[in-house]
Amino acid sequence: NAAFAQALKKLRKRRKLTQEDFVSVTSRGYMSQLERGMRSPTLEKVGDLAAVMSVHPASLVIGSYLEAWPYEDIESLFEQIRGDLAWGDSAQDDETNLDE
Repeated sequence: NAAFAQALKKLRKRRKLTQEDFVSVTSRGYMSQLERGMRSPTLEKVGDLAAVMSVHPASLVIGSYLEAWPYEDIESLFEQIRGDLAWGDSAQDDETNLDE
């Protein structure tokens, strides 16, 4: 929760947004709780928050992990993620991997 709180707050401030700017997707009180690490958002809520900031939801998630486990070289993190998400070249390979 603490890492997500830091990532959310940093990204919100970089985008020059206030907590009130999120009123279309959540209450100011809930935003405050998120930014203080008192609450954990659902994936749906992460998507809503990201939409307000015009960023990909993965940016919030990755930002959280960067707060918790800083990488000296962000490219090494992206390389690991690329490898983790390389599921195969064909639709059949994808279906086979999902069944395993």
